[in-house]
Amino acid sequence: MFGRIIKPTLFAILQIIVLAAAVTWILNSGAQAMGYQWQWDRVPDYIAIYEDGQWWSAELLDGLLVTIQISLIALVATLGIGLVTALLRNSNSVVGRTLATGYVELIRNTPLLVQIYLLYFVFGPVIGLDRFSTAVLALALFQGAYTAEIFRAGLNSIARGQFEAAHSLGLSRLFTFWDVILPQVIQRTLPPLTNEVISLIKNSSIVSVMAVFDLTTQARNIVSETAMPFEIWFSVAIIYLALTLSLSAVAAWLEHKLGANWRTQ
Repeated sequence: MFGRIIKPTLFAILQIIVLAAAVTWILNSGAQAMGYQWQWDRVPDYIAIYEDGQWWSAELLDGLLVTIQISLIALVATLGIGLVTALLRNSNSVVGRTLATGYVELIRNTPLLVQIYLLYFVFGPVIGLDRFSTAVLALALFQGAYTAEIFRAGLNSIARGQFEAAHSLGLSRLFTFWDVILPQVIQRTLPPLTNEVISLIKNSSIVSVMAVFDLTTQARNIVSETAMPFEIWFSVAIIYLALTLSLSAVAAWLEHKLGANWRTQ
């Protein structure tokens, strides 16, 4: 049993080591060909600094915190927008279905960058949105359209008999949806929802066009000041990769946990 677990793990670690060695060799070869001098020793100073007996966050860490803050708020709004839109698209209301369908088609068929510019330069001044709020709203509206389709597919996968059985037992619509239907929808849609969360984090880098001081904006400012494009952008890529891989691991654990809970019920 332990052999079945250890052997694949060791093989995966070996693959990572080989890949890391290959990437390192390619980078060093390219740097030597261009006459570029690596300055990796300066990168930690832009993550955190030790001063006056304590640690202080530097530009990249400050930007990362802003990115996480934007992503978390936008995620909550995304799930809410997606769920409401999915319910409207499945409703009997012609107006609700039309509005929801129009929103989904409009968002999915226009670039996120254009949507950000429209919100920031056109609608933002009218309704009094600052850059941070515009970034959150743009990401939530964009990802919400895709999340709505995921939720709608999950709702449509639930057998109609479950709604009828709950109604025959005298359960209210709200109780039926919240305690019977929604848990199943979440379990069935968790993998694609995870992909949307990861896309949300990656797309958050685009809000740097509004000079929101997120991770990407801070990195661009550092590059302009230090002329260390390779070190900084590779570091930023690693940070984004660590974020998305951590989310994938949490989602895999949740999927396993939810599956185990359903099997024991």
